[in-house]
Amino acid sequence: MSERRAAFHALHRRGRPLLLPNAWDHASAAALAARGHPAIGTTSLGVAATAGLPDGAAATAKETLALVRRLARVPVLLSVDVEAGFSDDPAEVADYVAALAALGAVGINLEDGRADGGLADPECLAGKVAAVKAAVPDLFVNARIDTWWLGVDDPLPQTLARARAYRAAGADGIFVPGIVDLDMLRGLVERIDAPVNALYQPGGPGPDGFARVGVARVSTGSLLFRAALAAALTAADGVRAGGLDAPAGLPSYAEVQGLTPVQPDGPLP
Repeated sequence: MSERRAAFHALHRRGRPLLLPNAWDHASAAALAARGHPAIGTTSLGVAATAGLPDGAAATAKETLALVRRLARVPVLLSVDVEAGFSDDPAEVADYVAALAALGAVGINLEDGRADGGLADPECLAGKVAAVKAAVPDLFVNARIDTWWLGVDDPLPQTLARARAYRAAGADGIFVPGIVDLDMLRGLVERIDAPVNALYQPGGPGPDGFARVGVARVSTGSLLFRAALAAALTAADGVRAGGLDAPAGLPSYAEVQGLTPVQPDGPLP
């Protein structure tokens, strides 16, 4: 196992959840790394919206690959949200993920939700997981189960069955977004033989609560991207209304410039 991928695996076994903030471009990733986050993920909504494309519709394969190429110089462990793999052909998904790994990605997030709002057959995602693990065995594959996220009836049995199928295919972690009930999360942690990833939601549990029930990883999903949009709109509205005091923590021009140092081999691609 490569040293960087081993380090990412180890972050899921610390006894306290790995907080994985999600970036959408070079500046957000570099800023998060500068704040001391050892690992970050990408947010598929942020990547898609930045490119003017829909999320969850297999429309951003090129944009995601280009972003990972730009992030290769950021000193951070990178996990990439690849939606459902941008294909239903396991071989194509494996080839795509191998290209991400060659650029330095140490993990991926692969989901079973479909663009039409339903769930893919578990065998479909399991086949993709198995193909990816065969191509890049030490890559951390986080299999996302969208039973709660999509509001299916009686989600627990389906979630556990899908978790077993994805683990049998080689998934390293299981992500079940949409749950804020800590007792339910504790039950999933106890019944899933893999690190469990939860999604942070405003008003829901924080890292301490997730830690108490054994959650291994907490993702911010699209929250930071949406918060950045909200801050931009608030600033614009303030200027239009007649004036705006500098928001707390506003980075200077020079600080933002410093996130993208010019390298001897030229600017970022």
